[in-house]
Amino acid sequence: MVDSATMLRRNFRHTMRNPLALFNAIVMPIVLMFLMVYILGDAFDVGVDYADYATPGLIMTTICYGISPTATAVNSDMTSGFVNRLRVMDVSRAALLNAHVIATMLRSLVAIAFVVGVAFLMGFRPSAGLPEWLGAIGLVVLTVVAIGWLTVAFGLAAKTPESAGLAAVPLMLLPFLSSAFVPADKMGPGARQFAEHQPFTSIIETLRGLLTGTPSAGSAITAIAWCAGLASIGYVWARVSFTKRV
Repeated sequence: MVDSATMLRRNFRHTMRNPLALFNAIVMPIVLMFLMVYILGDAFDVGVDYADYATPGLIMTTICYGISPTATAVNSDMTSGFVNRLRVMDVSRAALLNAHVIATMLRSLVAIAFVVGVAFLMGFRPSAGLPEWLGAIGLVVLTVVAIGWLTVAFGLAAKTPESAGLAAVPLMLLPFLSSAFVPADKMGPGARQFAEHQPFTSIIETLRGLLTGTPSAGSAITAIAWCAGLASIGYVWARVSFTKRV
């Protein structure tokens, strides 16, 4: 626990020296929000105010836009010799991976807070009560942890920091192939089936239900199952890759 806290402080210092990573994680979703709500939103018939419909998808997009720096940082630690220095120190090397996941979660929560604040300014009016808000926050945390472990695994599997950043791109694109910005049933054949069955759609629909005060137990169970499965895959993959490389 102490080692993880030490590594987490190190990650925070790196973030403060490179605030561009947090800046991009905040600014890009906000730009996308302006584009979707004020330019393209009227083209979609979603049955509710488009700001209410798009905000859950933008929360997922914010998470995904913030993962590339994590993959790059993990790979840099492996290729720069930092892990080799830990071998001669009384420090748990596993704490390094834990700290990257925790730092990713905290950066994502800060970025999401900014994005949701802007969404309120643009007309987002959730009807969720306290239990629904707590459920939405819990689901967001689970999602960030799951994606964080997958990102760490990508960073460990890549050969260079540059390729590690590119490895996270598919996760950044998945929200656009979900029901984040347009209902899946309005998509063409193939795209519709993919959107309906990919993990981000169930997570976004669960968030949408919680924030509108109409949660669905079936959707929530599916979303939690996806988060648990993705987190398990990422964790096992990351630990195996890390063990092989050290």
